Amino acid sequence: MPTRSQCPISNVLDHVGDKWSLLIIRDLMFFGKHTYSDLQNSDEKMATNILSSRLEKLEGDGLISKQLDPKDKRKKIYRLTNAGVDMLPILVEMIIWSSKYAPDLNIPNELIDRAQMDRAGLIEDLTQRILQ
Repeated sequence: MPTRSQCPISNVLDHVGDKWSLLIIRDLMFFGKHTYSDLQNSDEKMATNILSSRLEKLEGDGLISKQLDPKDKRKKIYRLTNAGVDMLPILVEMIIWSSKYAPDLNIPNELIDRAQMDRAGLIEDLTQRILQ
């Protein structure tokens, strides 16, 4: 994909700057959702055509991979690639920001406390959990 500019922020936005892509990554990363129907049942109620196009784009951009479900060949399993997992620190920072400026959201206090005391350790632990 051609880049709009040499700006690193613009580059990230080219991959995940729409309204839905980070939510798909969030669901794969934090909520263990790995099938199309799992992802479709998120609280945000993404339209099926949007979900399909975003999954295709995220796969094309190398942030997720798609494989046939060994238990049911009609289903596909979506997983984060290493590049997708490497977005974890970005999402953690977004959670911390939200906890500060939107304190009424459903954010576990333990997560915020751990992020403030040992952000690197939190990211390492979450990364290991994601990769299991």
